[in-house]
Amino acid sequence: MKIFIGNDHAAVEMKNKIVEFLKEQGHEVVNIGTDSNDSVDYPDFGKEVAQKVVQENTLGIVICGSGIGISIAANKVKGARAALCYEDQTAMLAREHNNANILALGARFIANEKAIRLVDIFLNAEFEERHANRVEKLNNQ
Repeated sequence: MKIFIGNDHAAVEMKNKIVEFLKEQGHEVVNIGTDSNDSVDYPDFGKEVAQKVVQENTLGIVICGSGIGISIAANKVKGARAALCYEDQTAMLAREHNNANILALGARFIANEKAIRLVDIFLNAEFEERHANRVEKLNNQ
């Protein structure tokens, strides 16, 4: 699967660990984030990942210090459903109940190992069609 990933300066290390994991799993990863610790604006990366995810009907990952700002930016793109997740169950439910197509993570609040576990859960969870009406409402707001 093709997965777009974007990050700001606070999340370079986490992004690199996730990219390594994804490639080991056989995914094609497109890095839209920064590879520098120099300060950058997370909204630019959140928006670009969301646009690519929606255009190509695939999944994405966005990471900033808290995960909050970059998820807000991603959710400004029509058709993007970015879910900020810190726990296993939220990563699973984001896909199963909300058909989230973007996982948002906070690099300053979770360890890299946990982030990789959340990515794995998110990618392997499947949307439950019984929630389709609600997701359609999300798409049309």
